[in-house]
Amino acid sequence: MTVAQIPPPPLPVRDKSAGRALSPMLTRLAEEQATGVLVREHGTLYLAEGRVVHAESPFAPGLDVLLTAHGTLAATAWQQAAAETSGPLHAAELLLDSGLLPAGALELCHLDALYDAGYFALAPSSAPGRFRYDRAPRLGPLPSVPVVALERETLRRRLLLHRLWPDPAADSAPLIRAAPAGRAATAPVTPRQRAVLDRVDGVRTATGIARNLGRQAFHTLVDVRRLAAAGHVAPRPVAPAPPPLPPVTDPDIALLKRLRDALEAL
Repeated sequence: MTVAQIPPPPLPVRDKSAGRALSPMLTRLAEEQATGVLVREHGTLYLAEGRVVHAESPFAPGLDVLLTAHGTLAATAWQQAAAETSGPLHAAELLLDSGLLPAGALELCHLDALYDAGYFALAPSSAPGRFRYDRAPRLGPLPSVPVVALERETLRRRLLLHRLWPDPAADSAPLIRAAPAGRAATAPVTPRQRAVLDRVDGVRTATGIARNLGRQAFHTLVDVRRLAAAGHVAPRPVAPAPPPLPPVTDPDIALLKRLRDALEAL
């Protein structure tokens, strides 16, 4: 297992994103009370009448993981419901209607998954979002979220992570164990943080650890940033690029080149 020394955290700076709409397109769609699917670089938001009814991101465990990881629902029950429906939201509603899930537990996991994936979907991106108007998303029995509430919660989460540890590199890079110095060397590690630390292997990222634990990705980011601030973990250093190979010098090729040059000079 790799153990590294990391420098103390830099001084925090003001979060310049506060007070700004995270997605002007999403704000406009909410004002229109639009129904459809907004695809962004890091996730997808499903809207019904201008409200967010579902969110997905490759960086966040889905509703299926949150429901099945800790025994709330049997994995086979989710798989069967997913096979009979067109998506996770409809699968959840089928499980609710069939009585296999208590309404309160499902609603809580649904909101957890929505805010978790929504945090990543609203992350800064290098490409514009694309919206597809569609009548399929609808206001079903599960709770929906106003756009303004999702954006406000996303900003709050960004600011929290920034205050815990300003360097976001640990959010997405493979993590390695580090050797804390000073007071951090004797600082206690909570059981939640210990579960995260035990899965740091130089390969897994924070979101990979979240899936392995069956936890929300954002909550795992909080643990990772606290561990990084205490000097317990660090992003795995990027390996330097190998030096370029020397040019191939074949005597026969060099001779042929000289002959060609001589013929061209005649």
